[in-house]
Amino acid sequence: MRLLLLPLVFLVALQTGCDRPSATATSVAAAPAAATQAAAAFAMVDETRIRAADAEPQNWMSHGRSYDEQRFSPLGSINRDNVAGLGLDWHFDFPTDRGLEATPLVVDGRMYVTGAWSHVYAFDAKTGALLWHHDPKVPPAWAVHLCCDVVNRGVALWQGRVYAGTLDGRLIALDAATGALLWSQQTTPTDKPYSITGAPRIVKGLVIIGNGGSEMGVRGYVSAYDAATGEMKWRFYTVPGDPAQPAESPALEAAKASWKGGEWWKTGGGGTVWDSMAYDAELDLLYVGVGNGSPWNQQIRSPGGGDNLYLSSILALRPETGEYVWHYQTTPGDAWDYTATQHMILADLVIGGQTRKVIMQAPKNGFFYVLDRATGEFISGEAYAQQTWTTGIDKATGKPQVVEAARYRDKEALVLPSPYGAHNWQPMSFSPRTGLVYIPVQEIPFVFKHDPAYRHHPGLWNVGVQIEAAGMPEDPAIAAQVLKMVQGRLVAWDPVSQKEAWRVELHAPFNGGTLVTAGDLVFAGSARGEFAAYDAANGKTLWSAPVQTGVIAPPISYAVDGKQYVAVVAGWGGALPLAGGEVARLAGSVNRSRLLVYSLGGKDALPAPVQTTRQPEPPPLQADAATVAAGKTLYAQFCMACHGDGAVGGGVVPDLRYMSAQTHAEFEAIVLGGLRHERGMVGFASVMGQPVLDAAGAAKIHAYVIQRAQAEKARLAAGASSASLAPAEGPQ
Repeated sequence: MRLLLLPLVFLVALQTGCDRPSATATSVAAAPAAATQAAAAFAMVDETRIRAADAEPQNWMSHGRSYDEQRFSPLGSINRDNVAGLGLDWHFDFPTDRGLEATPLVVDGRMYVTGAWSHVYAFDAKTGALLWHHDPKVPPAWAVHLCCDVVNRGVALWQGRVYAGTLDGRLIALDAATGALLWSQQTTPTDKPYSITGAPRIVKGLVIIGNGGSEMGVRGYVSAYDAATGEMKWRFYTVPGDPAQPAESPALEAAKASWKGGEWWKTGGGGTVWDSMAYDAELDLLYVGVGNGSPWNQQIRSPGGGDNLYLSSILALRPETGEYVWHYQTTPGDAWDYTATQHMILADLVIGGQTRKVIMQAPKNGFFYVLDRATGEFISGEAYAQQTWTTGIDKATGKPQVVEAARYRDKEALVLPSPYGAHNWQPMSFSPRTGLVYIPVQEIPFVFKHDPAYRHHPGLWNVGVQIEAAGMPEDPAIAAQVLKMVQGRLVAWDPVSQKEAWRVELHAPFNGGTLVTAGDLVFAGSARGEFAAYDAANGKTLWSAPVQTGVIAPPISYAVDGKQYVAVVAGWGGALPLAGGEVARLAGSVNRSRLLVYSLGGKDALPAPVQTTRQPEPPPLQADAATVAAGKTLYAQFCMACHGDGAVGGGVVPDLRYMSAQTHAEFEAIVLGGLRHERGMVGFASVMGQPVLDAAGAAKIHAYVIQRAQAEKARLAAGASSASLAPAEGPQ
């Protein structure tokens, strides 16, 4: 059924199409009178319940449903034989228009989910009625410190409370009954460009949370907070600090020797724990995935080379103390943004006639790893996607055999995978029924080129490579050849034989995470706006439905009153849709932010999308070719991460080639003065107290954008198909 009952403030937000924290009160409760009675009844999750998750198949109580993060639902009422009868049961339109990446949690008939700008929502999981909404009021200007959109991947539940991280580094605890704020803890320094987009995990009454910001220049760590009070209990730094100072732990003291030269500690070094975690209750080990180096370019970060521990590693820690137990590094000496923060799955597999307790990961670097989760021992690793940075993995050491030319020390290198990864944050899933792992895989080429003029800009992108070199060629014929190399697919992977079992081509990258069920179905959304169910054994498409926007988030399944549902948040956004340019446009998606819930015989329907048509209306280009070229370089450095490669919008933020006359007139005031800071467009005259752009630089960027707009206008005049993928809302 279509959601009809909304608080008045929500209706106002929906009508304005805002792209920022709304003006609602901090918490909106639909039924405050029942709050006291309900407080003891809602979200009463603890370790006992999560460990026994299979006994409650109707609930989805933690991020991966269970501590092993398999994302397998034991529900099978929806199966191969009847999935064709699946229909939309209810949906909800979020009041924001940015990327959605969250995993909804469902406990005892209530659903809890996050949206853009770290908003938190609670719904009746059966009817779709909005119960409450919490706006943490993230300052819009903080968006400048984010690598990959104003996204959030979900909440954690514990003993009547809902926990979420915010983009500006807070960890908040909310009353599960009312959404009222119970406590808030600033987990990051406020003078550093940290962020939180990942979902917390809770183990033994401790809320485990990491952070992001490696691209901006920070030092990574993971922390644990008392779930009742918010008091910090421990913190584990993932890379060494100043080598002249005592290390915070023996593990970091041991890591110092793997960093050679440079002054990485002055700008952080990277290694943020921005997403994946898992927990083995029997071994009492918490597994965390560690991110890339800061900057990406090891020649700048650690010019003497070295493995640079614990970048791009899986760490095993004791959850009560943060004590180091073991690590496995997937990409020693990372120079390509090959994070190991991708989803990790725990399973027991029969390998070589023996049952092994394993941890599995398909990180960005293109290899699928199977490790012993008690010891970190390398068991096997094979390429699940095309990669050119190695010749394979040394089976004796478990280390990749790196192609030195791929390190781009002497000249640029075309490398696969790209920093977007062969698999990014979108979760994979594992079926104990088929023994297969279901992975959203992509292939995107990227040119890495050392930046000899690198200078650190506090709070902004600091990667040490010439981003302009990786941009799409402006020659249409060459661009067409590059785009042919870009692929996206759903892959079923056999982790024992380390071989692909089947694949479904999806024709564009950055597709959604996966869910597999006891009905032998794999559910996944696509960048092109389809939500589909596949046969888990052979990949045959058994059902699909258009959803009017790209789907990147992972689905879940739950049941209320014996009826099974499948839910997914849909909303195009994230890293590739912002920065991908023509690559992102392959999907043809715009953002329409929604929560979609399906059931057998569901009768709800999405409203027809509003169609908009725009034409570029650029002013005359008065700058010379040298000025435009300089503007292109500045655009790549400061603008591309949000507004797209080549100023080609990816369907989320406005396409700058289609700016209105008013926006052109206000360009300097917007870019330097922050005229539109309320939508996350901070002024670039100064960031974190440091000068960045002046009027001359802004004028050069403007000249480049005008040139790109005129090229688009000419292309359309020649009969090319339109046009802007930018959403209709907001000024252009």
